[in-house]
Amino acid sequence: MENIWFIAAAWMALALVASVISIRLGISVALIEMFVGVIAGNFLGFQTTPWIDFLATFGSGLLTFLAGAEIDPESLRKHLKPSLVIGSISFLLPFLGAMAFAYYIIGWDLRAAQIAGIALSTTSVAVVYAVMVEGGLSNTDLGKLILAACFVTDLGTVVALGVLFASFNIWMGVFVVVTALVLWKLQSVTRWVISNWGSRVSEPEVKFIFLVLFFLGGLSTTAKSEAVLPAYLVGLVIAGVFVRDKVLVQRMRSIAFTMLTPFFFIKAGTFVSLSALLAGLGLIVVLLGVKIATKFVGVWPLTRFFRMSTRESHYTTLLMSTGLTFGSISALYGLTNGFIDQRQYTILVTVVVGSAFVPTIIAQTWFQPAPTPTGATTAAEVASPANQDDGQLVGTGNSESVGGPKAAVEPGRDERAS
Repeated sequence: MENIWFIAAAWMALALVASVISIRLGISVALIEMFVGVIAGNFLGFQTTPWIDFLATFGSGLLTFLAGAEIDPESLRKHLKPSLVIGSISFLLPFLGAMAFAYYIIGWDLRAAQIAGIALSTTSVAVVYAVMVEGGLSNTDLGKLILAACFVTDLGTVVALGVLFASFNIWMGVFVVVTALVLWKLQSVTRWVISNWGSRVSEPEVKFIFLVLFFLGGLSTTAKSEAVLPAYLVGLVIAGVFVRDKVLVQRMRSIAFTMLTPFFFIKAGTFVSLSALLAGLGLIVVLLGVKIATKFVGVWPLTRFFRMSTRESHYTTLLMSTGLTFGSISALYGLTNGFIDQRQYTILVTVVVGSAFVPTIIAQTWFQPAPTPTGATTAAEVASPANQDDGQLVGTGNSESVGGPKAAVEPGRDERAS
């Protein structure tokens, strides 16, 4: 097809089918969109066009922005030390381990190994958030600590992707200086825009955020970096604004998940080769094991150091082993820029998708912490020395029943937001 309208209709039909399947199965729509992309690319002859590439690229940037904006600043400040330590190690060890395995054992070149390390170091805030809500832990100290640590891990991933593949020239200096200045004043300017121009039909506050993302994305790509880096930083800076303006968050989610992110995930699926997937199945299993093993080596001892119980330590480590959006973004970046080939891309994306399911199912089936009934014990009482004999970190304050072993169930918000 050469008619742009028919092409758009075909891609949107795939997005609609993915949404319906996601609703019926209760599985993250991002995974279903990638799956229908695989079918479309391998059997229906779907190919990208320049305008689809742009929508997909902006979709990945907006997803990254929303991931940063989802963080609760109060929760991060409350659990700053454990979340920084656990989140940093959760990124660093899998990154180094997967990169070393790809370079020394598999024999990939250095750039491909770096992409592998970045793609397999991620943690899926989307999957973790869904599991927190399903298990009744989203409003507990344990749940908030895990989510905060996930944000730190993904920040490490985004920074690594933006720095390792950048060209350190004059444009990089311009990008760093301008980004620092924009981030310095961004929160106050955003509040001014919302208070003076907000709640209008023309949505000036959304256009302002898009302007910032486009401008910084242009600077980052001119500096041969990746646009997701400034997008994530912008999201982190104005997260406090989003906490107080839920309507603005909902508008941006609607724009992203209706029009932009389907093109990104379907496009990511079209590049997966089924023949390469079948040929590399053994390597896929091994790499998934490398990711989970390095997460356990790094995260599990730290959870015990911060006085989590054994059950909570297993649960936290398994959830930190998940991955989805940032892993897919990293792999697609490597493919489109020629750092990895289609076979390597297929292997990495399949590992990323597998990590969204396998650790989640194990965590929910065998290590789900039992929520403490509301009012039974306060978090402060549990955290006191008299209540820490078994290493328990905190109690939970939600009596919601524990759900079954689902991976990435939609909890009333779209899980692709990270």
